[in-house]
Amino acid sequence: MESIPNATITFPMFGDGFSITAPGSYSIFGFTLYWYGTIIAIGFLLAVIYVSKRSKEFGLTQDNLIDMLIFAVPSAVIGARLYYVIFNFSLYQDNLWNIFKIRDGGLAIYGAIIGAVIAVIIFCKVKKMPVGPYFDLGAFGLLIGQAIGRWGNFMNREAFGRETTVFCRMGLTDTSGNTIFVHPTFLYESLWNLLGLLLLHIYSKSGKRRYDGQLFAMYVAWYGLGRMFIEGLRTDSLYLFNTGLRVSQVLAGLSVVAAIFFLAINGSLPHDKSKMLVNMAAEASAKTTKDSKADETK
Repeated sequence: MESIPNATITFPMFGDGFSITAPGSYSIFGFTLYWYGTIIAIGFLLAVIYVSKRSKEFGLTQDNLIDMLIFAVPSAVIGARLYYVIFNFSLYQDNLWNIFKIRDGGLAIYGAIIGAVIAVIIFCKVKKMPVGPYFDLGAFGLLIGQAIGRWGNFMNREAFGRETTVFCRMGLTDTSGNTIFVHPTFLYESLWNLLGLLLLHIYSKSGKRRYDGQLFAMYVAWYGLGRMFIEGLRTDSLYLFNTGLRVSQVLAGLSVVAAIFFLAINGSLPHDKSKMLVNMAAEASAKTTKDSKADETK
């Protein structure tokens, strides 16, 4: 089951009177807009606001972020689409033009992350800047975007799990009156990302960050751990060709192992915090101020 369009949504834990019948789209001045895209846009906007507010804490400026986003956002969209198409190619092999019809759906978050990571690496190499601070800030943006963006799946009645009788089950009643109760996996992932955001925010404010790139590795481990288990509940997973393996579950597991290994190795090594970009930027700023005052006294 990939989606149940316009199904009535209920949550028994909130009582029999709780139901949602909102359609997946709405109109403004004659233009049809989709809740999925609107919610994704809200998540993106809030993510940009958050990382912009904290950019100085990582040695970056808002201009740095805007320049990076110009490259990273399109790459993320392309990556999200390619990831979905590659592991669902049977849907497009008879009409390759459909690959470009993104409005019909078919994006994958892991593809977006991979696309964005590649774009940031290339951007930093061209600009001759360290990638670590961008990755660390990006971790917050990804958690915000994913926590909010999953509610787009809710409005589309998609990305839910298998049928269940758990307390927090979600009911979906189609236009024929048939009802199924499923795991609200969109909600599980949204809450998991929200908790990850809170923990990462607290840790980053504690002054314990020892090197650039540390927060991103923590994000990869956290998100991968949650996605590995949540993906196993879903009914619309992409599979690794004919292996029967859920590709996002495999990737999540591998990313957890890689991130933990990275954190463990770096945790055992001494790090000079003065080499972090934020401290180097502060030192450079202090030197500029000192030189400026020296020139004024001449």
